[in-house]
Amino acid sequence: MGNGIETFGLRDDAAVLDVPGGGPLVVSVDSVVEGVHVDLSVCSPGDVGWKALMGALSDLAAMGAAPLGALVALCVPGGSGEGELALGVMAGVGEAAAASGCPVVGGDLSEAGELTVSVTVLGTVERIGPPAVPRSGGQPEDVVLVTGPCGGSAAGMRALRAGTGTGKAYTRPVARLHEGALARRSGVRAMIDVSDGLALDLHRLADASGVGFRLESVPVAEGATLDDALGGGEDYELVLVGDEEVSDHLCNEFVAAGLRRPFRLGSLVADPTVRLLGADDLARLGWQHRVG
Repeated sequence: MGNGIETFGLRDDAAVLDVPGGGPLVVSVDSVVEGVHVDLSVCSPGDVGWKALMGALSDLAAMGAAPLGALVALCVPGGSGEGELALGVMAGVGEAAAASGCPVVGGDLSEAGELTVSVTVLGTVERIGPPAVPRSGGQPEDVVLVTGPCGGSAAGMRALRAGTGTGKAYTRPVARLHEGALARRSGVRAMIDVSDGLALDLHRLADASGVGFRLESVPVAEGATLDDALGGGEDYELVLVGDEEVSDHLCNEFVAAGLRRPFRLGSLVADPTVRLLGADDLARLGWQHRVG
């Protein structure tokens, strides 16, 4: 490749991947930019690399796909510490790759004004079996579940800045790949990951499905507030939607697999204008991407 990534054992210009069973290829790309998505005053370079890969893998988890490989484009500021910073970031990427079973199969290294890590992930689902799960399949009366409490990342960042905690939920989030695959096999109709905020991502799922929702409660991570849980983002839990039978089966399957039992948030409703938490309208709380 002639771009410095040879350091990590990647030498050809492109990767050739076998798709197990000839199933569909699921592809997603995500970026982490210093000062926008990460704060290097409280994160190590390794944390940045970990977050970049896990954030991208969460998009595969949200469709129930298993990872095949990742490509990493790393841009670092020029200067005397450039090599050390690049090595630190890629060490974190390597740790996340080992933890998730997703090998890094290619990439690029360049110079930029600020640290930027862009990760493209490739995944697949079995050719015989349920297809990848979209966010658009929800139907009225479906049950809405979430794989874990939310707000931990926002609370962790706050604790790090205050010097009162390790902030692991912020620095080392985990993509719910096992949960997503099991949910897909269990027959859920819609999924989305909680990357930009539970409230905002619920609205996005409801928008795509053409429905509304009524939430009964929201699980809040230890040390977090309800506002953190609704709008903090970067929790990477999964919102799962299916009918009552699928919901009951899914919960039993999670427990049998040694996974945390999903929390019931509420249900979908036919009227797309109804978006409630208890008796109150739920705002689109969360990270809104803006360009320009």
